[in-house]
Amino acid sequence: MSYTALYRKWRPDSFEEVKGQEAIVQTLRNQVKHERVGHAYLFCGTRGTGKTTLAKLMAKAVNCEHVKDGSPCGECESCRAIAAGNSMNVVEIDAASNNGVDNIRQINNAVSYMPTTGKYLVYIIDEVHMLTSGAFNALLKTLEEPPQYVIFILATTESYKIPVTISSRCQRYDFRRIALETITDRLTELLSREGVEASKDAVSYVARAADGSMRDALSILDRCISYNLGARLELENVLEAVGAVGSDLYIRLLKAVASYRVRDAIETVSECIWQGREMTQLASEFTTFIRNVLMLKLAPGMETDFPRELQAQIMKEFEDLSEDRLLAFINILSTASAKMSGVTEKKIIFEVAVIKMCTPEMRTDETALLERIELLEKKLAEGAVVHREEPEHTGPAAAESDDEVTSEEVMENLKEKYSPAEVEDIIRLRDSFGQVRALLSPILKGHVKKTVPTPGENPDELVLVIENNSENKLTIELLSKTDDNGNKTHLDDIAAVISKHIGKEVKVLLRVTGEKTGEIKKAEKFDLSKIKFDNIKRVED
Repeated sequence: MSYTALYRKWRPDSFEEVKGQEAIVQTLRNQVKHERVGHAYLFCGTRGTGKTTLAKLMAKAVNCEHVKDGSPCGECESCRAIAAGNSMNVVEIDAASNNGVDNIRQINNAVSYMPTTGKYLVYIIDEVHMLTSGAFNALLKTLEEPPQYVIFILATTESYKIPVTISSRCQRYDFRRIALETITDRLTELLSREGVEASKDAVSYVARAADGSMRDALSILDRCISYNLGARLELENVLEAVGAVGSDLYIRLLKAVASYRVRDAIETVSECIWQGREMTQLASEFTTFIRNVLMLKLAPGMETDFPRELQAQIMKEFEDLSEDRLLAFINILSTASAKMSGVTEKKIIFEVAVIKMCTPEMRTDETALLERIELLEKKLAEGAVVHREEPEHTGPAAAESDDEVTSEEVMENLKEKYSPAEVEDIIRLRDSFGQVRALLSPILKGHVKKTVPTPGENPDELVLVIENNSENKLTIELLSKTDDNGNKTHLDDIAAVISKHIGKEVKVLLRVTGEKTGEIKKAEKFDLSKIKFDNIKRVED
């Protein structure tokens, strides 16, 4: 006897066995039970969500001789004939290959004859969106006023292609993707019926890989059972059978990317490729993996594709990886995935994407610029020496151009303008500002670093001075942003944190100077960020 695929073998033969579409099932059962059956239905939804299955069950129910609470009995002659595909009352048409005007005219002619047995003649037209414009027009009249014994059930995965003249004459039902838990429970049930043992992780992975499609889940499971025939199904067997990459490889790849280790990242990619992984699938799964990491960081404990026991490890591994970088990685991979379509060298596109993720200096987006700044700060903190090239010319001209302000000069300028007590407050303000800046989000921190923090007219004021030029346009817009009451929200947030640190109310202001006016140079003489901590003692002198 020939083998029957799981998705065909275990196709639901009653409304009770349909999973994931409870609202639609209940509505159809009530219509059959109370004899309120419509003349035309439009079933819309992604593949494998139960459209054709429910269409056949509906055809069974309306022709069943012994309906039980709106469900077909499955035992009468009509139910058995429909289940076997021998019923003259149910006509299934694949619109993908029968989409012309002549095909629809044949239907129009056939509906004029009453069924010899049963109550209804049911036409199930699958992938109805594939019909031509002429075919839709030919169907329109019959669909609008069919004989009382005719029911049309139209199924489609692309409902937006259905003319409104057709859809408006149908009862429309939208089939949603089936929940992960529902698919997992169904697979577990069917494995038990098949007498196959499988680990929880293996079943969960198959359910996730199905992406909301019960039919896909059963097809994947069928393949995995055949690959591991006669043995307990483990996660490793599933990954081998479907050509997927386990979480451990994705963790290694993301750790290499996050640590800017290009060689390790490319070697991990090569390992995936030599295992026979398909590049488009690899890019898609890695993007999904990073998305799940991002979701965990934004809302710890939320439901993701990660098993519960893996979530804690993920959070620990990527604790220091910012949400901005994760979002930038997703954008890079999404762009790469779009480029892979119709290209033979998918491997090169994916490797270039991984290299870009590892090397922010190759990118020009704002997140990359902030990464480069943070990398530079890290190197400086670790003792790296930054060499500045000295100008070749000397003399008075050279002295005039070398106008860099030192920490000592800033202190002297402050002491000339403010009293010792005021300078003390200013120094405290500067110390707190440095701590506050470290607490800001990476994007806001990067913008604030473009400003020169200086004391205001009063010791409790901090003025962020910035030159009005094209490079600073985005920063000026951000820091000048106001709420409905006219308050500059970002400056108020900075002030609130500083006030909390020093125990005293502080006001943070923004001053935009004219471009190339020299005002920024004057402000740098009071640049609080240049003061070193060991200069605080000089206040008492």
